[in-house]
Amino acid sequence: MTEDIKWKKIQQEIPAIEGGKKATNDPVERPAHYNHSGIECITYLEDNLGAGFSYYLEGNVKKYLHRWRFKGGSAEKKVEDLRKAAWYLDRLISSEKTD
Repeated sequence: MTEDIKWKKIQQEIPAIEGGKKATNDPVERPAHYNHSGIECITYLEDNLGAGFSYYLEGNVKKYLHRWRFKGGSAEKKVEDLRKAAWYLDRLISSEKTD
């Protein structure tokens, strides 16, 4: 079996692996450096942290809210940190929904 065929088989067997999706260069929604090797970092963390995943998300919300005012450079960079805080908060809300 060639490597390409093996990889496609793994992608079919393990849904967390996002085969064929190309990461955009959005530093908040899908940063390319978090999508290396076919699995998104956040998916990997959710799978591995289990119940502790909500604490990870909460910690990131707090981190980005704490640092945005002190971010050097442009207002765009400050807003980027606020968008990141919102992204993690949205993910936390989604993970806590029971409907």
